[in-house]
Amino acid sequence: MIKKIPVSDLVSGMYIHDLNCDWMEHPFLTNSFLVDGKARIAKIRSLGVREVYIDTDRGLDVANAPTEEEVQAELQQRMESITPCGERPRQVALAEETQRAQHIHTEANHIIRRLMTDVRLGAQIEVDRMEPLLENMMDSIFRNQNALLPLVGLKRHDNYTFEHSVSVCALMVTFARELDMSRQTIKEIALGALLHDVGKSMVPDAILNKPGSLNAAEFAQMQEHVVFSIQILQETPGITATAMQVAAQHHERYDGSGYPHRLKGEALSLYGQMSSIVDVYDAISSDRVYHKGMQPSSALKKLLEWSNHHFEPKLVHSFIRAIGIYPTGSLVRLESNRLAVVREQNEGDLLHPQVEVIYHAAQQCYLTPEHIDLRRGNDRLVGHEEFSKWNIDPKVWLPA
Repeated sequence: MIKKIPVSDLVSGMYIHDLNCDWMEHPFLTNSFLVDGKARIAKIRSLGVREVYIDTDRGLDVANAPTEEEVQAELQQRMESITPCGERPRQVALAEETQRAQHIHTEANHIIRRLMTDVRLGAQIEVDRMEPLLENMMDSIFRNQNALLPLVGLKRHDNYTFEHSVSVCALMVTFARELDMSRQTIKEIALGALLHDVGKSMVPDAILNKPGSLNAAEFAQMQEHVVFSIQILQETPGITATAMQVAAQHHERYDGSGYPHRLKGEALSLYGQMSSIVDVYDAISSDRVYHKGMQPSSALKKLLEWSNHHFEPKLVHSFIRAIGIYPTGSLVRLESNRLAVVREQNEGDLLHPQVEVIYHAAQQCYLTPEHIDLRRGNDRLVGHEEFSKWNIDPKVWLPA
């Protein structure tokens, strides 16, 4: 049986089923292992891990600890209790924005790839040349965010560093818009988000693209990318304090367990807290060389779970409101046993998005695509699904 316990209850002889943290935030070779001494427990605590999942069939038990099923049920209730704050009418229909969004996404990936290469060669970042891209991304999201946001979930393993930066930028714009920030502030946030990992251009490729877990020395070297980002951006004309906070604090945590400065609570800026939430969401929901990303809804549940310690809960709620409980582009199961791709969020209703039915799970066959607005249809959404489980290529089902 899988149970969740606080790290304070961890003792030798327990078997950790899941360290319950971002897999890139720890130097262990695996996320599951037998606890074999106090040194191992001390190492886990030093990483800022507060709670872990144990397998009581493979190690010692904790009698009154909640089961994984009980934890998930409680998280689902918390998710469903998050209510939208207000309506944001779309300026254009999804079909009208789709092609523009695809072009912007492709251009952004090309630009950030070239920029990272240039920085590695010693060139200075020219902020002015990035402004048209930032304006275009903001305009697309303001017109209809459902066109661009599904694209951020599609990444190739060998392009992760570049595509992650673009994803974080788009998600941060959406997040900031939910918080009713000014357009100028949103643009500064977007710039910081696009450049938040520029320091990775100084990390050796052998570490950056290693097809396996990092050892302790490599892990420490990878963490240095934040310091490198700060140094690069400090020497870049046009980087505002807001943009710098986004980049400098994206690995800090609300409880002080992050890096590089272990900032805590009010010492963290609002923009830094936002970027830490978005960075983790995109990281844990993305496929990597040897790690399968979570489905978007599962990643949001993890953020909600970790908001008990690592993130400010109200901000996590705002982020979930911004992108939806079932984010656009994700695969969901309906009560009829049909699978559908989420096409658009319904303003003011996080639980009933608009979907396109594409597959029958029981019959294991594709269906003639059918658009359903779950606010009005007879079918009901019952959970999320993985594209890979059904051998469905998500790229085929993007808005076209």
